[in-house]
Amino acid sequence: MSRMVELDEAKIAEIVGRVVERLVTKEPTREPEKPSKAREPFCAPAPPRYEPGEKARPSASSGGAPYGYVAKRMPGVFDDMDKAIEAAHRGFRTLEASSLELRAKIVETMREVARRETPTISQMAVDETGLGRVDDKLKKNSLVANKTPGLEILRPVAYSGDHGLMITERAPYGVIGAITPTTNPTETIICNAIGMVAGGNAVVFNVHPAAEGVSNYLVGKLNEAIVAVGGPENIIASMAKPTIESAGTLMKHAGIRLLVVTGGPAVVKAAMNSGKRAIAAGPGNPPVVVDETADLVRAAKGIVSGGSLDNCIVCTAEKEIVAVAEIADLLKKYCVEHGAYEVKGPHVERLRKLVVAEDGLHPNKDWVGKDATKILDAIGIKAPASTRVIIVEGDEQSPFVQAELLMPVLGFVRVPSAEEAIAMAKRVEHYFGHTASMYSTNIDNLHKMARSINTSIFTKNAPTYAGLGLGGEGYTSFTIASPTGEGLTNATHFTRERRCSLVDSFRIV
Repeated sequence: MSRMVELDEAKIAEIVGRVVERLVTKEPTREPEKPSKAREPFCAPAPPRYEPGEKARPSASSGGAPYGYVAKRMPGVFDDMDKAIEAAHRGFRTLEASSLELRAKIVETMREVARRETPTISQMAVDETGLGRVDDKLKKNSLVANKTPGLEILRPVAYSGDHGLMITERAPYGVIGAITPTTNPTETIICNAIGMVAGGNAVVFNVHPAAEGVSNYLVGKLNEAIVAVGGPENIIASMAKPTIESAGTLMKHAGIRLLVVTGGPAVVKAAMNSGKRAIAAGPGNPPVVVDETADLVRAAKGIVSGGSLDNCIVCTAEKEIVAVAEIADLLKKYCVEHGAYEVKGPHVERLRKLVVAEDGLHPNKDWVGKDATKILDAIGIKAPASTRVIIVEGDEQSPFVQAELLMPVLGFVRVPSAEEAIAMAKRVEHYFGHTASMYSTNIDNLHKMARSINTSIFTKNAPTYAGLGLGGEGYTSFTIASPTGEGLTNATHFTRERRCSLVDSFRIV
């Protein structure tokens, strides 16, 4: 993986200021604006809005870093969903008639843009959404830029025999409709766009409203680079002001052949009920099991590192720990030594009231993706600055175990045996089939859990992010389609299989 560059807020502000100034002084020709309708966010409050052409203003919660981008002035960003889809269709028809060589060049330039913009979009995403950590977003954006498969995964297959030759190849759907989350806004756009364009498609994004600025900035940068290498305009498009209504239009539009949705249960259900083919990446609640044979120092390091990645907003990140009783106390001790803080006594109830919604099933959105030290400070605990994750021991029914909180707060449960730990992990994962992990040196236990948990990602003796290819082998994706069965999506899933047969000829042996 390429070396990642860290920029301070002053540098980010300087970069964004230059971008905004250039866009304001040189506005591309575009359709007249229509009055925008009041919008309802999918699942998180949207940030303040800015008028087109206005300089970005600082967020009160971001320490002064700018995040109000002039999204409508970026190429590929539209005010109207119908126009976005029409433009994407024109781009698709041009791409369809182009060579595979040009398509490969487009994919490579998209990677280059993602690498170059990683420092900027990582800072932008934190400033705009208030979620996660810049240092971890640098890792995630670099990961998708470098390890998302391109055309190389689309291999033709040929069969020859007494009756001639048959070949199967991967063909594009056309224009794909994609919905992206606020938790991984740029990572999802990068990996989706690379895979979809590699498959010969165009894509129209309805991004999460709370991340529209950074998302549309990235869409614009990708479009600029694609056109610069001779590619068609608008094969990647998005809405300037995404709404639930624009998402509905995208899902129902006759010009959309395939839906790819990365988000929560509501948007996944809507996509699967749309009447179109849908690839849906839904929620998870990844358990990590630690048995009595595990290397406990390794387990502690992995749990703290994985459970704190981007403040645990990644759907694959460890959300609860199920430990065999005889090693539970020692495991917690090592976790604390490597950056965890255990909340005990009356502070447990204070923490529950702070971070768990009144229904006991969902997080308090005000604390999603926040630093562990900030959460602890809010309940009166001054923790070391090195604290990355919070551990709370309880029983199986604890909301810290049952709910996917999307913050660095992990429930901890002790059980009598590895067998019971595996059974409990399966229950608290809620049969989402998303992600799970286990630390053990007993190959039979590892085998049993791998077979039993039946998740799209299962890691052994490593943080769950290894299953994304971060510190592990294999390609990456941030659209992990457990509900519809594709798992980690790639260009193959964004294409159709076509077969061509030639009878009685071309067999050469």
